[in-house]
Amino acid sequence: MKKVITMRHMTNNQEGVIKKISATGDMGRRIREMGLVPETLIQIQGRAPLKDPVAIKLMDFILTLRNNEASHIMVEVDED
Repeated sequence: MKKVITMRHMTNNQEGVIKKISATGDMGRRIREMGLVPETLIQIQGRAPLKDPVAIKLMDFILTLRNNEASHIMVEVDED
């Protein structure tokens, strides 16, 4: 079973497929320019000690995002 959650609520090593980017303006443009576009497979690699930022594996590289940015990215994940 699948469910859609924000990237911010994903757990370490969890994989998912980006479904929607709700950010607009400069933030939305920056997110998309980093390769975070719908139908892209991502995996959470880890978080900083205070849970912000989050490290994401995307294609063949690691990207870090702040939680306020990750809150605008909806991801489809397998339900536990």
